[in-house]
Amino acid sequence: MKFGVVVFPGSNCDEDIIYVLEKIMGQQVVRLWHKDHDLQGADFIVLPGGFSFGDYLRSGAIARFSPIMTEVIQFAARGGYVLGICNGFQVLTEAGLLQGALLHNENRKFICRNIYMKAQTTNSLITAQIDPERALKIPIAHGEGNYFADADVLKSLYDDDLVLFKYCDEYGMVTPESNPNGSLDSIAGITNINRNVFGFMPHPERASDALVANEDGLAIFESILSLVKA
Repeated sequence: MKFGVVVFPGSNCDEDIIYVLEKIMGQQVVRLWHKDHDLQGADFIVLPGGFSFGDYLRSGAIARFSPIMTEVIQFAARGGYVLGICNGFQVLTEAGLLQGALLHNENRKFICRNIYMKAQTTNSLITAQIDPERALKIPIAHGEGNYFADADVLKSLYDDDLVLFKYCDEYGMVTPESNPNGSLDSIAGITNINRNVFGFMPHPERASDALVANEDGLAIFESILSLVKA
């Protein structure tokens, strides 16, 4: 596959995801500057984590209007795959590609630590090959990761099986204590009704290398590549 990684001013996880895709997964990757209008033939677009435009206004609110996002939105409308990680998830909600919003963490503090999450569905590209009983140990690093949606949106997420991941403890139990940021129903990630746009707050690219003694994040990338052929 050919992946396109969007780089905004303030992105700081772009090289992390590029490293995993290129060096570990053996895929072709192109960097897409926020002012570009060309997706360079990418099959799969990634919006990485970071602090796009300094997270002024709301996280992702300025990046959503970058020229490259016009192309990303059109790409998604044609059925192209788009993944937003952390700040990328925030950008996708601001752009209307995913439902809901990411609010300030419940404790109003920036949180940077390992958490556990588990897949809630196998009916998506990124979770199809993940054991739903497996608790994945993945880092988070955000100040605005508190997922919120109104009652109608929440109902549609469940009715249409669009919840990708929930925060859990190391044994896979979803509890109030295992929810690090106050997210509604412990939701860590969702997809859209067409199942081609994905967003979540945890950083699997930071847990995909034996050098960091954690490769749980590889489950997501392996799921993508097992179902999509170059």
